[in-house]
Order: sequence, then structure tokens, then C-alpha cells
Amino acid sequence: MSDKADLKSMNLAEMTEFIVSIGEKPFRAKQVYQWIHEKQADSFDEMTNISKKMRELLADAGYLTTLKKEEVQISKLDGTRKYLFQLEDGNVIESVLMRYKHGNSVCISSQVGCRMGCRFCASTLDGLVRGLRPAEMLDQIYQIGKDIGERISNVVVMGTGEPMDNFDNLLRFIELLTDENGLHISQRNLTVSTCGIVPRMRELADKKLQITLALSLHASNQEKRLSLMPVANKYDIHEVVDACRYYFDQTGRRVTFEYSLVGGVNDTDQDAEELCRLVKGMNCHINLIPVNPIKERDYVQSNAKVIAAFKNKLEKNGLAVTVRREMGRDIDGACGQLRKSYVDSHKSEA
Repeated sequence: MSDKADLKSMNLAEMTEFIVSIGEKPFRAKQVYQWIHEKQADSFDEMTNISKKMRELLADAGYLTTLKKEEVQISKLDGTRKYLFQLEDGNVIESVLMRYKHGNSVCISSQVGCRMGCRFCASTLDGLVRGLRPAEMLDQIYQIGKDIGERISNVVVMGTGEPMDNFDNLLRFIELLTDENGLHISQRNLTVSTCGIVPRMRELADKKLQITLALSLHASNQEKRLSLMPVANKYDIHEVVDACRYYFDQTGRRVTFEYSLVGGVNDTDQDAEELCRLVKGMNCHINLIPVNPIKERDYVQSNAKVIAAFKNKLEKNGLAVTVRREMGRDIDGACGQLRKSYVDSHKSEA
């Protein structure tokens, strides 16, 4: 595929250039673009208002990234669906559909694997393979939407991978997803999560987009964060929180702090007090996440009383707090678990 053009990753200007380069009129670009992003065609043959000759030209010079649905797990508890998609090079990634009263939300992966090494995350156990192209990020949403026959209204880039470690592709993905000629999801309905790559957070802030930035904080001081997240070796906790303040200053968008509660590790009264001091005066929202146990690590979930006490302490200090509702607990719910099971089983067969 490498010698052909990746059409699904192109914006409209690039598509126009490409269409002209194969000898067609510029107005055709918008037709092709809408087939790809609005009607979400998986093949050129579906593009019925385009001549057969032009469809052949498109197929000769370009290709459409189409993910193959390898496995779907459906939760009996809440209808959450976990998808395992195969990419054209044989790698696999996972995505999750969560159904809420306010609409359908999809959590997508931004990389195959991850090199960030967060201690409680299954995604990082086998390291990073590669970043996903914009088309591969988009097609997770397109394929899930087609699978359920319903509109996807919210997207979170919170699956496998560190989005800021695939920055240029992330920016193009956002451009395509929110474009009025495509799926046209509002920037405000898009959340990008990061473990805290400070220069990229500041660069994203300077773009002045209206997306929500979520920081995987997971600790209230540098020492504890370091024990959970190797990225803290490079970027101190105060530096990361300052980058979040900068993001709010530049965009006016409230930042979300993700905080995974690990039993006996970061869920004490003292942790709650430190967290209040750390984010004092910020326009932020704290999302407490009861950690999903994974067999490769010995972390356990905080019990319900501890979670309630932690939440209560933060709220008494004037912070906006939610406890993430557990979705799909009866399926491979934690980030990276389904992909890891698949990769491990194929290794054992080899």
C-alpha cells in the first residue's frame, strides 16, 4: 500500500490536489471526500455517482483504509461493546463503545501498544509497535457506527497509546473528525487524554481548539506519581499541572484530571488533601476511576467506602468530582486487555 495515497487521511485541500493529479476535475474531490467521511464508503465501488473509469483511477493511485472486525465482546451488564480490529499490516487495536443516555461514546486507540509504561495499564506491557495513521483512528469510529447502525456523538482518545506521542496524526484526525464535510462531531464532544507530555500539551493549547484535555494524573505528589508513571521522570507533577492551567488559559476549556484509585497506594486522606492543594484555584473536573485489576500487576481496587470518603473530601474543598461508572466489567474492560489476550494467544500458537 505504501506507494499508493492514503485517501482517508487526507483533508479536502489535499484530496483536491490528488484528484487533479489523476486528471479529474477539482469538484470531484468533495464528492470523493463525502463518500469517505460522510457516507463512510469502504470501497470505491460504493461511490455510485462517480464514473467507473474514475473509480478505477482512484483504486490505481489510492486506497481506503478499512479496519477488519476481528472480535466483539458485548457486556451483558450495560451493553458496552469492546472491539478488536485488525489493521492492514496484521497488528490489532481495540476500541470501546459505551452507551449513555446522552448518546453513543466511542473510546479509540491512537497507537499500537504504548511506550509510556504506566504501572496499572495493560496497553503498555508489550511496548510500542507504531502510531496509528489518521485514517486508522477515524475508521474505528466509522466501523463501530456502521456496526450498531447509530450515530456516534462523543469520542474519547483514551484507548491504547499516548496521543501526544502521535501528535501530527492526532491533529489531522481531529481536523477530519470535526470537519463539516465529514462526520462533523463537535470539538466540544471530543476528549483527548495524555499522561503528561508537557511540550505537546502546550502546543495543543496554542492551537486553541475546543476539545477537552484530560490528564492522567493518578497521584497527588511527585514521588507517588513516579512509582506509577515513568513519564514523571521527565516531567514533574507541578510542571504537568501548570501545562493544564496553560491549556485552560489558552482555550477556556475546563481540564479533566483522571485519577485511578489503587487500594492502599493513592487513596488515603492525605492523598486527597494533597490533591486539593495541587489543583487549588483551577477550573477543573476530577474523575475518580476505580482501577480495573489486570493479572500482570498486583494492584487492587479501592473499596466503596474509601472511594466515597475520597470523593467527599475533594467536594468539601469545592472541587467538581465524579466517580467513573464502571462499564463492561464482565468483559476485558481495562485498556489493552483484549488486545493482550489476542496477541498472547497468537504467540502461543506460533
